[in-house]
Parts: sequence; C-alpha cells; structure tokens
Amino acid sequence: MSRTKTRTEPQRRRSVAALPRQRLRVPRIGLHDQAAARLRLLIVRGDLSPEQQLPEADLSDALGISRTPLREALKQLASEGLVELRLNRSAIVAPLRPAELIELFEAVGAIERSAAELAAIRMSERDIERLEALQQRIEAHHDRGELRDYFEVNQQIHGAIVGCAGNSVLKATHDMLMPRAERARFLALSVRGRWDESVHEHREILTALKARDATRSGALLGQHVGRTGLVMAETLQAEAEEVATPKGKAAP
Repeated sequence: MSRTKTRTEPQRRRSVAALPRQRLRVPRIGLHDQAAARLRLLIVRGDLSPEQQLPEADLSDALGISRTPLREALKQLASEGLVELRLNRSAIVAPLRPAELIELFEAVGAIERSAAELAAIRMSERDIERLEALQQRIEAHHDRGELRDYFEVNQQIHGAIVGCAGNSVLKATHDMLMPRAERARFLALSVRGRWDESVHEHREILTALKARDATRSGALLGQHVGRTGLVMAETLQAEAEEVATPKGKAAP
C-alpha cells in the first residue's frame, strides 16, 4: 500500500514592516525629561540663581545633549514657572517676586490645610508610624546642620500628608505647584531662625495628626506653609530695598 507523502510548505518569513510595532519599539527615556530634572534640581536648590541667564550653548555642553532636547526641557520648566523664555535672547531662571510668592503659598497652604484635615481622619496607623520616622529623620538632620538632607525629608513629609488625604484631585493640584514652592521653601530654610521654627512646627503638626484632630492639623499645617511664604516675601523685599538704597544712606 502506497502512502502519499504530504509536503510541508516552508513558513514564509514576515517582513520587518509587517511585525507588530510594539514588539520592535525600544523603550526610551526622553533626554528632555532627564535634562529638565537636572536643571530643576539646580534651580530649586539655588545653584542656579533667580534671573540667571541660561545660554543654550553652555547648557548643551554641560548636559551633553543637543539643543533640541534642551529647548524642550526649558519649555517644560517654563510651564512649571521655574524658567522664563525670552524672544531672541537666552532663557533665564524665573525671578522670585514677593507678591507672587504670597499668592503661591496661599494656594499651597489651602491645599495642604485641606489635605491635613482629611489625613487626620483617613490615615492608617502605619501612615502615622511613617510620619513619626520621617520626623525623627528631620530632627536628626537639623541637629547635624544637614540642610539639604533635611529639605529632602521635609518634602517627603508634606507629600506624605497630602497622599494620606486620599484625594487624587488635591494631590494632582499640589504636584503641579510643587516645583515653584520647593524653590522658595529651600531658600526660606536659609533665613535666620526659620529652620528652627520649621522643626518645631512639624512636631506640632505630627502631634495633632496622631490625635486625629482634623481642625488643629489643618490649621497648623496651613499656618506653617503660610509662614514660609511670608518669610520669603519679606526677605526678598528687604533685599530689594537694600539694593535700591545707596551705600551710606539709610532707608527712610
């Protein structure tokens, strides 16, 4: 009995163009995002001063990127209020204006006040333990005079309280304002006496949160944020008056 052999057709190769693009696409981390992150840090920490020019050639060389992603990074920072773009001139680090700072911290204070009121009711015991650990860290950094380390943990505390509110709209609005607020917060800690005040205020806020006292938690955090804005506005105003007053002549 004869058997008929079945011929197997060789599988045709698919062209590259026919392959699913999702499989071919190589994940990329945007250069402009990386550049924006590095510049943002330099601005927030005061390494790049208010109104300092940002020449594209110098920045491209320093960051090791071309001008195209750099320009995208500068546009992103401009949307965050950290950079001001100027027609046919170099961008500059956005100046700190007293009136704008007051308005900014009024907004941030209102958001964080509401967040603290909600957090006092909604946070878990584990959340409280986390805040206690963060408080211990900022006090240790304060005692050792470690300003930058203190500031990093300080930001974590504010972010944690907003997160514990469990309100995504509050958090999104807070995140949008943070780049501008962080810069002023960092500089405010350098003002004589403000750092000591800040540690004490954080201790009181934690005590109120642990007691589940929503009204007091919100009031204390709102006052804490407002005080930071006021300190920076007063400091900037005093500096402006000092510059405007000729040497040897007292201000009226």
